[in-house]
Amino acid sequence: MAVSGEAPIIIKKIKKGGHGGHHGGAWKVAYADFVTAMMAFFLLMWLINTTSPEQKRGIADYFAPASVSQTTSGSGGILGGASLSNDGSKSTGSRDVIQQLAPQAPANVTDAGQSPTQASTASAMTPDKAQDAALTSAAASLKQAMQDLPELAELSKQVIVDQTPEGLRIQLVDQEGRSMFDEGSTRPNDRARVLLQAVARVINKLPNRITIAGHTSSSANGARPASDWALSSGRADASRQVLETAGVDPDRIYQVAGKAGSDPLYPDDPMLPGNRRITITVLKEAPVLPPNQGP
Repeated sequence: MAVSGEAPIIIKKIKKGGHGGHHGGAWKVAYADFVTAMMAFFLLMWLINTTSPEQKRGIADYFAPASVSQTTSGSGGILGGASLSNDGSKSTGSRDVIQQLAPQAPANVTDAGQSPTQASTASAMTPDKAQDAALTSAAASLKQAMQDLPELAELSKQVIVDQTPEGLRIQLVDQEGRSMFDEGSTRPNDRARVLLQAVARVINKLPNRITIAGHTSSSANGARPASDWALSSGRADASRQVLETAGVDPDRIYQVAGKAGSDPLYPDDPMLPGNRRITITVLKEAPVLPPNQGP
């Protein structure tokens, strides 16, 4: 308390304005960068999971740096000031550029246009290995088509492709609620026709003969009705007609058979829908020998 007769002492506290939090607003920028980086990371993980190996290689090749040698003529660029067509005013066209950049052929080239290394590699590829490579390529083409076409992507689980001693086996199997034939019918539905047409596009690239077999599943009591033989053979023959309509040469059809339930895909449970299927086998063919070259 102030002494009487003296002026009172007044203490005034001044509060300064805030600065937007403890660290200001910089943390918001850092957090936004972090969220953006995480979104890009998860997007990359999703793309890696959904792309096929062939697509990954294509993306890698796209971003790989090209090895191009510099030229010393003209403007010093890749084409040396030349035009890519005969209409250019600075050059006679792309032919001169190609002739300049094309490597010279080695002196030891065979008559067939192959170097000794290439010729030895070609001779090492026996007919059997070449045929196996062709069948493997056909299997990869079918799997790629299943991934590329939207109408086939949802049906890819109904296609089983593998190689057997007889050749490339393509099995079109039923799934629960997704059959390829109506019950008791030999007429393929739209789902089966789409799959058979996709198979036809692949096997048309090969000269090999094919076999077609129809399979049914066992009944609930494990019995195999006599009508299953006619049903399975009728479905196999209907599949043959779809393949021929899609361009398969009839002369390439080696065998059409109905096996009923005698060869189940799942022997432990012969009543599974997957036992109902159409099996198309691209047969391994013996190499054609030149005249007077027989065994």
